[in-house]
Amino acid sequence: MDTRSPIKGGQPWWRGAVVYQIYPRSYLDTNRDGIGDLPGITQKLAYIAGLGVDAIWISPFFKSPMSDFGYDVSDYCNVDPIFGTLGDFDTLLAQAHRLGLKVIIDQVYAHTSDAHDWFAASRASRDNPYADWYVWRDPKPDGTPPNNWQSVFGGAAWTWDARRQQYYMHNFLSTQPQLNVHNRVVQDALLAAAKFWLDKGVDGFRLDAINFAMFDPDFRDNPPWPAEGRNITRPFDLQHHIHNQSHPDIPVFMERIRELADSYGAVFTVAEVAGPDPLPEMTAFTAGEKRLSSAYSFDFLYASRLSSRRVRASQMNWAGTFSEGWPSWAFSNHDAPRCVSRWCPPDADRRQFAKLTNALLLCLRGNPILYQGEELGLPQAEVAFEDLQDREAIANWPRTLGRDGARTPMPWSKGDMFAGFSEAKPWLPIGQGHAELAAAEQAADPGSVLNYTRAFLAMRSASQALQLGRVSFPEVAEPLLAIRREDGGETVLCLFNLATSSTAVPAAFTDGFRTLIGSGPVTLPPHGVWIGQTQV
Repeated sequence: MDTRSPIKGGQPWWRGAVVYQIYPRSYLDTNRDGIGDLPGITQKLAYIAGLGVDAIWISPFFKSPMSDFGYDVSDYCNVDPIFGTLGDFDTLLAQAHRLGLKVIIDQVYAHTSDAHDWFAASRASRDNPYADWYVWRDPKPDGTPPNNWQSVFGGAAWTWDARRQQYYMHNFLSTQPQLNVHNRVVQDALLAAAKFWLDKGVDGFRLDAINFAMFDPDFRDNPPWPAEGRNITRPFDLQHHIHNQSHPDIPVFMERIRELADSYGAVFTVAEVAGPDPLPEMTAFTAGEKRLSSAYSFDFLYASRLSSRRVRASQMNWAGTFSEGWPSWAFSNHDAPRCVSRWCPPDADRRQFAKLTNALLLCLRGNPILYQGEELGLPQAEVAFEDLQDREAIANWPRTLGRDGARTPMPWSKGDMFAGFSEAKPWLPIGQGHAELAAAEQAADPGSVLNYTRAFLAMRSASQALQLGRVSFPEVAEPLLAIRREDGGETVLCLFNLATSSTAVPAAFTDGFRTLIGSGPVTLPPHGVWIGQTQV
């Protein structure tokens, strides 16, 4: 069976699909080393399929020194031993497909590890075949770096290399040297790595930090960005990043990626687009039929509060035809603090709030990306300084929450020492209160976040309007948020009470709709959700 064939009335399988993100280090450990692995994911595929999602996205499991926990790749076509083997991946892929799940994997094209063979060759001399595979520059006459570009993780985006007697560029850690993706030979090598995984049968790629893949070849300084009114935690925040990223040739490279993907059928390609103004890039990356399938921004990932205004503004940027681009949405991921902790008011019922955020994510037009543990309503874990693993978190402590608190192990059962994740001490501690929210505990509770999310996903999978329909926002008074989704003869009305108190709904507002989720809807309880459907 060709798992990449179009479905949904001629639309590719991925349009409107729900994607479940797995951070493999923290999903399930089967070899008792405290680190999750590929066999652990395979063991839980039936659980994932039982949620009702369409696909899984697995964060990097490639060979790596793990300076950035897999986002520093030293071999694009091999599995790091801590996660298993290529055979383990083949087993995972086959089992996922048997269960009807598509498999999406990360591709990291902006940089490699400094332990990659390509970099070892590139730094060896200035005149070998790999010399121009990375970004090298001579120092200024006074010995300082070539320009003022700053690394995301702090400090200059340049490190001196004694072998070549030059600086090399890195937008992230110094152990993540920047690939010269302007070089077509480098593009060919990256596409060859993508082909390796496509030949194995993967169904899609999430392109990490792809707007960092190309830079200004003239290496002009970035202009300053005044700090007034902003939370500044690193020098990177003090620049407008118009020269070290977002080069206009990036979409041209994406056309090569799409051409390869299309030769294998309906392959999903989604770009991660970070930055303060991602919309122009998201649109450029996805417009038409020759570029990527989708893109997702950080509209929600770092937002300090949830508001109807934010939801409307984000959605209406993508309210046009499919040809204008197709968005994906995430409220939490492995890099961002969990949304329940960011958005839930202190005096609110956290379980009910988690139901609201999951329901809202699943009602947005686009592809919802549900991060592992969101189906359980997990809050952000507090990780003590001595337990931190993330180099960014350690460097910026205590000014930022860091990323470790969203990466703590998945809780599977309450009674075990490490919440069913491992029989050994995990690489990060189990989050506070997470064992009480374990999957086994919630599976037995009809009112749990887990069972609510399963029911919601089942309802969504039966609704063409929620998967593919147009989106609009009926006028309704705060604190209500109303979303209308329409496709063909089906209309779905989604109501969300964003307040901590009960809120009345005008009776005429829901006339003609039959209830799919919720009760009432004359009055919605605090953070209540109501979904209704009508046939026109």
